[in-house]
Amino acid sequence: MADPTHQFVITPLLPLEVAGVDISFTNSAAWMALAAALSVWFLTAASGKGDLVPGRLQMAGEMLYTFIAGMIRENIGPRGREYFPLVFTVFVVVLLGNALGLIPWSFTYTSHIIVTGALALLVFFTVTIIGIARHGAAFFSLFVPPGVPWYLQFLVVPIEALSFLIRPVTLSVRLFINMMAGHLILKVFAGFSAGLIGLGAVGFLAGLLPVAVNVAILALEALVAVLQAYVFAVLTCIYLKDTVDLHH
Repeated sequence: MADPTHQFVITPLLPLEVAGVDISFTNSAAWMALAAALSVWFLTAASGKGDLVPGRLQMAGEMLYTFIAGMIRENIGPRGREYFPLVFTVFVVVLLGNALGLIPWSFTYTSHIIVTGALALLVFFTVTIIGIARHGAAFFSLFVPPGVPWYLQFLVVPIEALSFLIRPVTLSVRLFINMMAGHLILKVFAGFSAGLIGLGAVGFLAGLLPVAVNVAILALEALVAVLQAYVFAVLTCIYLKDTVDLHH
């Protein structure tokens, strides 16, 4: 049976080292580049003509735009429109990373904590920098919920500060774990099928059961791929709301 963790190994496609630093073009970078190219092609094709009666691509692009705009409006408010490019980009990057990883012999870059962690840190520092720039020292009143008695603030403030600081961890680990676990299960059942089918007629029939299970899991993983992109984008909106309203 093939090693189910082999699918997560980053391998260099174009080895390159500069001043002792490895900057090779890897399989992870290749699939990120493919995701970027696909997103640029799709959005360009969807918005190119701007027909009064939209075609399929234009309709899909408009639905995606409306979906993200509605998410921002519901979670941040009217002032959240300025964050549309960030939230839209984060959603598309995560969605394509999850979806492309379902293609056989592909690479799921969102199954690596370095990728999900970088996205989470981008959101975290964006919230922190913009929040301080707009509100100054008052931004840290975020750690003091309204209505809390002064004698409880010694307990509440450290808890609120800790929950704020671990946002990048929870945001990145949730996506990373879901993608890795799902792909591990897919590979394990695929290995069962391959092993049983090679044992003759009886093994072939027995191997059909793991195949059926794998098909069901693959359908579930397709749903999870979309759901995790949605959760990541929604949490990004919720965190960005702190730069607009300190207490909500």
